[in-house]
Amino acid sequence: MRWLPLILICLLIYIESVIFVRVATEVGVLMTLLLVVLTSCLGVSLVKNQGMKNVMQIQQKLVSGESPAAEMIKSVALVLAGFLLIVPGFFTDFIGLLLLLPPVQKLFVMRLIPHIRFYQPGNGFNNPGRSHPQNGDVFEGEFQRKQDDASYTIDNSDTIDGSNKSTDSDKDPRSKN
Repeated sequence: MRWLPLILICLLIYIESVIFVRVATEVGVLMTLLLVVLTSCLGVSLVKNQGMKNVMQIQQKLVSGESPAAEMIKSVALVLAGFLLIVPGFFTDFIGLLLLLPPVQKLFVMRLIPHIRFYQPGNGFNNPGRSHPQNGDVFEGEFQRKQDDASYTIDNSDTIDGSNKSTDSDKDPRSKN
């Protein structure tokens, strides 16, 4: 299980290189490089535009008192799509563009919504197994830390048996004039 991320990265590199070589043999190396840069720029532009729309939707939901959970998960999908579009390669661009499609985002939201707990201002975090709200009582007070061992000091200069005979003038650097 600990080798899984490394295996997935190696598999991704293999898939990207195979696709890159096949596209380069069909349209040429220069055109392939141009396509990779163009898809990255186009992807960044699309993510920026959709991200701004999504932020506006989140603000509208908050103003109306509704939960912006779906829009926030869409934001995660947009960030992931942006990352995949910036990474050079045709396979990652394809996956990133898929994440920008509204039906795929809706599927992404529907899969993740059941696994997320939301904060509700009156009740704390919602928990399906708990029916009573948290009362939110706050208790204020003061405390004082006391050590079990009486020989412990902060600078370890004084001990019980008196073996360390340092004085206050030895500790104070200003007194050595």
